[in-house]
Amino acid sequence: MENKNYIPLEKLEVYQLARELSRTGWKIYEQLNWQDKKIIGDQFITATDSYGANLTEGYLRHHFLDKIKFYYNARASLKEAGGYWIELLKERGKVSEDDYKKYVRTYQDVSVRFQNFITATYKAKTNYEIQ
Repeated sequence: MENKNYIPLEKLEVYQLARELSRTGWKIYEQLNWQDKKIIGDQFITATDSYGANLTEGYLRHHFLDKIKFYYNARASLKEAGGYWIELLKERGKVSEDDYKKYVRTYQDVSVRFQNFITATYKAKTNYEIQ
């Protein structure tokens, strides 16, 4: 029997934005020289990609609290990459203005949507418990 309430991961907007953020992050990372990659770039791209990886792992978990734990990890990685590392890259002149703006736009968009996604998961948990 097919679950009509199930949305495939790839159809989720927060997942699609995670992939877009990773693509933009990788473009920024690739342009760094070896030393910059070692000092700052590796942490930036790891945090960027970790958002999507934790979102994916959480979405595929069965229990709501397990899902939410991974979503919190995803949110922390998102904030690390978009709230700290990208700003440091800009401050140090390691990212073009266009790439910076594109990354920040996506980061801001996904931040709001992902918080709403976490809130909706909590509501689904509450509704499930009431039934």
